[in-house]
Parts: sequence; structure tokens; C-alpha cells
Amino acid sequence: FHQACSLFIQTARCYATPVRRKRKDIPSHLDDLPPTMLKKDYANVPIINSVDDVVKRLLSLEMASQKEKMKIKTQQLVEKVRRSPNDNGSFEVQVARLTAKIRTYEEHLQRHPKDKNNRRRMLMDIDHRKKLLAYLRRVRYDTFENTCKQLNIQYTLPPPYSRRITKRWVVKKAFCLKVFQEVRKLKAPERLKQRREWQARARAAKE
Repeated sequence: FHQACSLFIQTARCYATPVRRKRKDIPSHLDDLPPTMLKKDYANVPIINSVDDVVKRLLSLEMASQKEKMKIKTQQLVEKVRRSPNDNGSFEVQVARLTAKIRTYEEHLQRHPKDKNNRRRMLMDIDHRKKLLAYLRRVRYDTFENTCKQLNIQYTLPPPYSRRITKRWVVKKAFCLKVFQEVRKLKAPERLKQRREWQARARAAKE
């Protein structure tokens, strides 16, 4: 009996084991970076050309982390839109940095759609980028067009303001109109008196 129960439990446990689905390969915006490219901190070192091939491989993007690859990608996007070699804080540069972060968040959320914390951060960065692009569109339209073209951003105009009509809003509006009309009735004699005084002064000035 004990042996039969153990076989039943094992069968039930095997049946309850969830089936793991194979995750699809999600394309990344970092795929265009060549693996032989050196990391950002070692790209401009003069002695790097005389080191061994094994050391070069260790210092290349092939062995780099996601954070180090993001530095290279962000630098590439910034180089496309910066005004001068010393430009590190213009609106275009800020848009480029936010674009790199947003695309990284999008790829992460495709793999982990329930990550609400990173989704909130992505939406905050999207709102920030929209404000910067709206300012560029209003002040420097040619720079705005070039930034969207270089960074492959599809900018959509914000929808016009529309307020949802509710019963509370209708009642409040009717009450405000009623108050406005009552105030006008109370102030009507005073306005009539002022108008007559102005007319009398105008007649006296003509005479």
C-alpha cells in the first residue's frame, strides 16, 4: 500500500510540474555593436594596441556587461545629435540619452511584462522626452526634425484637452451660472448709476 501511494504521489508531482516555454529571441538595439569593439574606458588607451589578443578579447564588448554596452550605445546616439564636441547638456543630447534608456526598458519589459517598477520609470522617461521634444519643436524646428530623424523617433502631437462630462461637473456648472446671474442682478443698479454719471460728465465736457 505504501509503495502504491508513493508511486501515485510521484505521478501527481510529475503531472503538476509546469511546462517551460521557450522564450523567443527578442531583438535588441545593442545587436549592431560589433563584439570586437573595445569598452568605453579602454578605447582611447595608447598601450591597447600592443597587448595580447586574449587581453583585447577580455576588454572588448564580447565580454562586456549590459551596462558597459549601454555606455557605448548612448555615446553613439549622442554623437549623432550633439552640436559640438564639448556639448554634453543640450536638449538634443538629453533626448538621445533618454532614448537609449527607453529602448532598454522596452526590451526588458518584453521579457518581464509584470515588472511594474521599470514600467513606471519608462513612462516617466517618455514623458520627460516628450517635453524636451515639444520645446525643440516650438523653439528650433530644424533641430527637432534632425533629432527625430537621427534617433528614429516618431513624434506624435499631444491630443487636444478634453474633459469628461460627468453629472457632478454639469451640476457644478449650472450652479456657477446661477450664482453669476444673481451677482449681475445685484450689481445692475450700481452699474446703471455709474453709466449715468459717465454720460453726464461727457455732456458737461461737450458744453
